[in-house]
Amino acid sequence: MKTKYFPELKDTVKYEGKDSKNPLSFKYYNPSRIIGEKTMAEHLRFSVAYWHTFMGTGTDMFGGTAFSRPWTQRNDPMDRAKDTMEAAFEFITKLGVQYYCFHDRDIAPEGTTFSESTKNLQQMVTMAKELQQATGIKLLWGTANLFGNSIYTQGAATNPDAHVFAHAAAQVKNAIDATHELGGENYVFWGGREGYETLLNTNLNQEQEQLARFLHMAVDYKKSIGFKGQFLIEPKPCEPMKHQYDSDAATTLSFLRAYDLFDDFKLNIEANHATLAGHTFEHELAVASAAGRLGSVDANRGDLLLGWDTDQFPTDIYSATLAMVIILKQNGLGSGGLNFDAKPRRASIDTVDLFHAHIGGMDTFTRGLLIAQKIIDDGLLDQFISTRYESFSDGFGKQIMAGGVTLEDAEKWIIDKGNPIPKSGRQEMLENILNDYLAMI
Repeated sequence: MKTKYFPELKDTVKYEGKDSKNPLSFKYYNPSRIIGEKTMAEHLRFSVAYWHTFMGTGTDMFGGTAFSRPWTQRNDPMDRAKDTMEAAFEFITKLGVQYYCFHDRDIAPEGTTFSESTKNLQQMVTMAKELQQATGIKLLWGTANLFGNSIYTQGAATNPDAHVFAHAAAQVKNAIDATHELGGENYVFWGGREGYETLLNTNLNQEQEQLARFLHMAVDYKKSIGFKGQFLIEPKPCEPMKHQYDSDAATTLSFLRAYDLFDDFKLNIEANHATLAGHTFEHELAVASAAGRLGSVDANRGDLLLGWDTDQFPTDIYSATLAMVIILKQNGLGSGGLNFDAKPRRASIDTVDLFHAHIGGMDTFTRGLLIAQKIIDDGLLDQFISTRYESFSDGFGKQIMAGGVTLEDAEKWIIDKGNPIPKSGRQEMLENILNDYLAMI
């Protein structure tokens, strides 16, 4: 195996079991192990995020570049892009992951004109295609960066200038083309600046109509070229915009229903975006799944003491377990997967830290998978929930759900039956049961 940018590993990361002291090994993730009816690899469908892992420089809002990567040393932007892609496939191969994800501007530098940017992207897609064929690595999803360039300061699809709207549409067209050519299994729309700062200069209805028109154009183009991948939307409440139109799962689902887009999109739920919206990760997953629209996951976490998108690698087994229960109950993510939209901390400056970070995230979700499967197999929590709602399964409750009960009927029934007797939700007992499961794996 080629060792050019990551000399710390000569071969792929191996599964060595939970007793291993080797920090560059998996303690729980064994890709070929069968859980239920699928292998771990089939359940989890791990993906590496190109932007954080290979393009990240360690910058934050208070400081500049902290990382010096060996693939970013050449002066010419296209040379750097080629070195970066070579490094990316070396890393992903050594990590033993099936998939990667990218923005168009991650893999190819933006040119001075739109045509130059398009040409750069086409060249890098050719290189990516060759590397995919050589390694067997696949593209989970592609997307367009419609937030980095200063022309998108006031939005892309929701920009008040039709010229900017057209530029964004053309850029998305090329990003879909790239994803299609590389066999991408999904395409993501993240409205990084699709929102507003103040109502003093905003026609909110106009902007949402523009966004809907933009998405319909994309759906039409997808059909015209025969792209079979799933379209995904990734909700986020704020940052960089104060109010975003895809602020959480429920808002996004309502938008899709309102504009006749519901059947064309699923949601890509990110853990850190959920907490920024004031929700838990599992809440957002549950809302999307209940609507039949949970398509993929950006696996990371935020820092609850900080008010911005910190994009840390997931280490919370409790949260990962609840997430995997939801995913297993809907029989997986289909064409989606668990993409590590996460970055090492600013002080984690070595390339080996990228391995440590991904290994930890993969083992965290693997433990979540193992515990979730045990919870589902045992059925204790499902039985409690079923019993809690059993009054709606027969009698007057069943009549209510069938739509045969009026307010007058309810009044007569309650006069006859008397006041209800409250029943305990047993939350503490259930939390204790979950903790017992966490201790098993």
